[in-house]
Amino acid sequence: MHVPVMLGECLEYLAIRPAGIFLDATAGLGGHSGAIAQKLETGFVIANDRDAESLELAKLNTSQWADRIRFHHGAFSELRSALAGLGIERVDGLLADLGVSRYQLTEPERGFSIMTDGPLDMRQNRGQELTADEIVNFTPEKELADLIYQLGEERRSRRISRAIVRARPIHSTQRLSHVIEVAVPRTSKIHPATQTFQALRMAVNDEQVELDRLLGALPDLVKSGGRVVVLSFMSLEDRKVKQSFQALARERRADILTKHVVRPSVEETKNNPPSRSAKLRALEMK
Repeated sequence: MHVPVMLGECLEYLAIRPAGIFLDATAGLGGHSGAIAQKLETGFVIANDRDAESLELAKLNTSQWADRIRFHHGAFSELRSALAGLGIERVDGLLADLGVSRYQLTEPERGFSIMTDGPLDMRQNRGQELTADEIVNFTPEKELADLIYQLGEERRSRRISRAIVRARPIHSTQRLSHVIEVAVPRTSKIHPATQTFQALRMAVNDEQVELDRLLGALPDLVKSGGRVVVLSFMSLEDRKVKQSFQALARERRADILTKHVVRPSVEETKNNPPSRSAKLRALEMK
């Protein structure tokens, strides 16, 4: 069962008004979108995701509140045009959960998971051409090492990249996972391929550029007095969010609501282990 991360905290910081218009920029399976919709009366939530298959599942999961949800398939960089298409200038609140969709992780053919065998895909939008297979098999060794180091924050990136290049061609998640585990044996509970898979996923989906576009567009997406809530799960993304929020505050375009990053409760991490690395930051636009 899909459990939305830090749901209570997200709803609290969004300060939902029954007549408001809200944007869930990463709808996933619809957990947060559905919870927002339940609190609305005359307002509605725009449930956006770049994964069309997740959106279809979200529609099923939130069908009882269908009259309060508008679905949109697209990346962060398309959100301004999405609002314009709905005749909306700015929204009353925006939520972005930057974690990987549970659906993507549990469907082997999507190629996101280390634990199940599938093709090296990792595309959030399966309409695009670039896949993880192409990056793994055709990227020069040094460039691949840099990618794994920068996006995966993996210190052993050179050893991993060398092993991947020597083992080519690699076409499945389990094969790649095994190659990495042989090159850099397990030293903790975390699988040694975790950060490499993270880096590949981020590269395939251009996640850093898309996040930059979302953060840069906040003043154009959220009205004065509106709230922004971002959930991140990696230090790389949290730093971007923190620095962007600080810049908006310095420019007096927003007030930061979370003086310190908000973490999930001990109870939540026990009941919903994927939440353990979550970090929440919120601000209010001026």
